[in-house]
Amino acid sequence: MKEYTLGDIVMMKKPHPCGNNEWEIMRLGADIRIKCTKCGRMVMLPRLEFEKKMKKILRSSVEKTGNQ
Repeated sequence: MKEYTLGDIVMMKKPHPCGNNEWEIMRLGADIRIKCTKCGRMVMLPRLEFEKKMKKILRSSVEKTGNQ
């Protein structure tokens, strides 16, 4: 299981129609809501589908805030 938290910026395997492939995690649970960092579009995906489509974590919210 991959480790990610609210506020992480993730890269998806396929780009969004706006041309961006960076998304911010807005909600975690059985479903995961992500927001396109370019156009602001929000998409909700089941956790299993999200884990298949996610390529990597670009920036962790833990790194941004400095919390540990």
